Amino acid sequence: FYYFIRLCLEKILLQCILQSRTLSGADAINALRPFYFAVHPDFFGQHPKEREVNENSLKRLNGYLENLQKPGFRSFKPTQLTFYVREREPNSSNVQESFSASGFRAVSFTLHTRDLLSTVLDILNSCSLSTEHVQSLNVNSQPHKEAKSTVNRPIKWDKTYYSFTGFKDPEEELEQAQRVETTLISWLDDNEASAVKKLKKSLPLRKELERLKSELSHQLQLSDIRWQRSWGIAHRCSQLHSLGRLVQQRPEVLKNVKGRTVVFTDRSGMSAAGHIMLGTMDVHHHWTKVFERLPNYYKLQKRLLLLEDRISQLLGGIQVIYIEELQPLLTLEEYYETLDSFYNKLRDSRLPFHPRSLRGLQMILE
Repeated sequence: FYYFIRLCLEKILLQCILQSRTLSGADAINALRPFYFAVHPDFFGQHPKEREVNENSLKRLNGYLENLQKPGFRSFKPTQLTFYVREREPNSSNVQESFSASGFRAVSFTLHTRDLLSTVLDILNSCSLSTEHVQSLNVNSQPHKEAKSTVNRPIKWDKTYYSFTGFKDPEEELEQAQRVETTLISWLDDNEASAVKKLKKSLPLRKELERLKSELSHQLQLSDIRWQRSWGIAHRCSQLHSLGRLVQQRPEVLKNVKGRTVVFTDRSGMSAAGHIMLGTMDVHHHWTKVFERLPNYYKLQKRLLLLEDRISQLLGGIQVIYIEELQPLLTLEEYYETLDSFYNKLRDSRLPFHPRSLRGLQMILE
């Protein structure tokens, strides 16, 4: 009986000793924050090889840490891990590891400890990271108590997060914002130099765009050259260069563009307003077909005008118009089909409108 009591007391004493050296899962994560910030795969987006190595090692490390927290788990196998550790100042380290030109170093170590505290210290020491913050943790805290105390706890990043990532501390930014109130005048003062620099940089391209547009308009006797979308200056110059090369290679196909407006848009053809559409994703072959079909487009445009007159007669003289700025960008064929369908419905319904009773009004058909 006394032997049994002795064994129980020894077991209880051993558990108390182990408990005093054991971190909770939340404490371990908190202690490893500097390590996670230094090896997180999201910071290795331009280095796929190193990113994959860190992802696989983190999975194995998380599995090791989870096993340490399982009650009664005794079977441990030494786990060798390799991480690429980011460094803010690589040259300041005294540890002899291989450094890359990208600002990170390769670190390999083996985990063989049986408690969280020793494992956390081994990881931080292997990566040459400070362990001072571990001493301030409450190592006697129970996991369930920790869970209760962290409910609804606001997120507050450790200072090492901003040290490794280079991001700005929101608390510091808030203090600065409270000290200095931003006004329109102060914002203009802060951004004036950058805006002037960008403007000066864009002036040569703007002049080149105006030159190309003027030369092509004069050479082809165009009414105007427009763009449907707000493409950048460089893209617009590239599109005009493409049209200029087509003029040099196939001048005969552009003989019917006199007095027309060319619009660079998403597809090629002729718009309902009678403008020549050149798709920015199409090659010269598609543009050439558009210019070759211009005589057929002009015939369809005349038929469209006659159709509008017939609709006007059936609706008491109301004028059917198409306003490009207010309506979807339609091709000439699409708009003609819409008008033709509407005309057939009007003709079959025989609406009793007196001739010219609606004269002076305008109608948009969508």
